[in-house]
Amino acid sequence: MKIDLKIQPLSTWIKPANENQPLLIAGPCSAETEEQLVATAQLLAKTGKLSALRAGIWKPRTRPGEFEGIGSIGLEWLNTAKQETGLPTAVEVATAKHVEEALKAGVDILWVGARSTANPFTVQEIADALKGVDVPVMVKNPVNPDLTLWIGALERINNAGITKLAAIHRGFSSYEKSAFRNEPMWDMAINLKTHAPDLPIINDPSHITGNRDLIPYIAQKALDMDMQGLMIESHIDPSVAWTDAKQQVTPKALAELVDNLTLRKPEVKSAEIKDALADLRSQIDKIDDLVIQKLAERMQIVEKIGNYKKDNGITILQVNRWDEILKKGVQYGKALKLDNDFTEKLLELIHSESIRKQTEIMNSGTTVKENLTHA
Repeated sequence: MKIDLKIQPLSTWIKPANENQPLLIAGPCSAETEEQLVATAQLLAKTGKLSALRAGIWKPRTRPGEFEGIGSIGLEWLNTAKQETGLPTAVEVATAKHVEEALKAGVDILWVGARSTANPFTVQEIADALKGVDVPVMVKNPVNPDLTLWIGALERINNAGITKLAAIHRGFSSYEKSAFRNEPMWDMAINLKTHAPDLPIINDPSHITGNRDLIPYIAQKALDMDMQGLMIESHIDPSVAWTDAKQQVTPKALAELVDNLTLRKPEVKSAEIKDALADLRSQIDKIDDLVIQKLAERMQIVEKIGNYKKDNGITILQVNRWDEILKKGVQYGKALKLDNDFTEKLLELIHSESIRKQTEIMNSGTTVKENLTHA
């Protein structure tokens, strides 16, 4: 289902500094001192790679007592950095007061943070403060993987009249331990793009990884996924950063990182390549049709099993049988060079639908035996 967002092309309000490099928004996680912010900005500007300078002025924190940002004074420092470098500036806003102060200070781009996106009341307060204003706004995905919340936040900002709009993919909170601070869950960003094809998506590899060493990997993958730019945290000396030290890179390291990224085009102009891709995609379409057909046949058998269980007073879930299916399926998938995690998730999805269908049958008013009796 497409969502109706009235937005201007990204190129009308921000562009890559160099046509051979990605759009890049960078700067320190937090504005700590005027000297730190301005010095970092100057070094970033010298790289010739930035589209905009970012800095955290107000920092939402889980517990009181932690550094919650330098506050409004940081906007003055940011303005100084802007005057000295010529770079547009961007900050996160979480309240109507933040919006008012940022706009008054001449901030060029605002973004709504992950914690704010998760709260419709907060987003609406920000949206109300933006009515009648012509300023670009970027909306980060909510902390938890909820596409509807992300879309709802974008709609609220758009309904306020903001047409210079973009999304920021910064990863999602997960109970599963991994190498990342926040799981990328690329499928969420893909789903958002499917719902809103014209919506630009900026990737935030700093918050996804939480580790500067992994930023190049995520940044490249984001570009390969046709995301329109990157937001990366950069500090003049990350070792002494007041917040998120492990995920910030020096301006020099950032320049090297960008130089090593490969830009690929989303569209193919060569007729020969187009024909080859069309043939391969046609093969995929045929296989997809067969997969769906076989899944439908499987679910028909599941319904028969559900009726049999109902008629004979058997519980829906048979743990031993499920363990057998999972073990056998993963082993078979591995032999066919499928990723174990992919195979397991696919089987779990199919199993979940099977349980749903059987539960529906269990709760229905008639059984197969009764239907035969009445026939």
